[in-house]
Amino acid sequence: MFQADMLDRLVADELQGHFHRATVGRQIIVLEQTSSTNDAILQVVTANSDEGLVLFAEHQTAGRGQRGSRWESAAGKGLWFSIFLRPKIQIKDSGRLTIWGIEAISDVIRTEFSLEPAIKLPNDIQLYGRKVAGALVEMRAREKAPHMAIVGIGINVNQSVEDFPPELQNRAISLAMALGRQVHRQKFAVALLRNLDLTYHEKFVTGVTRLQK
Repeated sequence: MFQADMLDRLVADELQGHFHRATVGRQIIVLEQTSSTNDAILQVVTANSDEGLVLFAEHQTAGRGQRGSRWESAAGKGLWFSIFLRPKIQIKDSGRLTIWGIEAISDVIRTEFSLEPAIKLPNDIQLYGRKVAGALVEMRAREKAPHMAIVGIGINVNQSVEDFPPELQNRAISLAMALGRQVHRQKFAVALLRNLDLTYHEKFVTGVTRLQK
């Protein structure tokens, strides 16, 4: 099994310490390896679970993209995570969650790194015409209760071109490749979750007074 570099590990307790009053990030799990974070989070939540659980994996062996495509998830080089939510929207409006996710990620890439990402609908983020991130939303209907939603997010962070398979080397990019330096994944994850939490409340939660650490 893959073992992440001890100097650049994601540490659940340290991440969660930033989100005591948040919704997104109220509980954080980091797995060393899983097939897909979307599948793994469904094994953790129950019908009564509160929304906001975030599950990261250092390595996905079967990450999924849009329309069943495979998402290449180089071990320890990216941020691969899923968020469990209960948005008060209909199944047919699940695209709103996709737009929320990719817009929030784009904003953080822009503000943290002074890069200018471009959104390519339905669910991709690009830098210099190459894919750097994407989102996959899966919803499950529930009667007389808000539907369950899993928002899966993949971001290429510290890959070099050799970390991508040959067929993707002209179509994929990482933040490190765009910046010419490595990115501290834990700090970047905190910035991402903060913005995802803030914007989730702005777009999907109404009439709620909240404070965030």
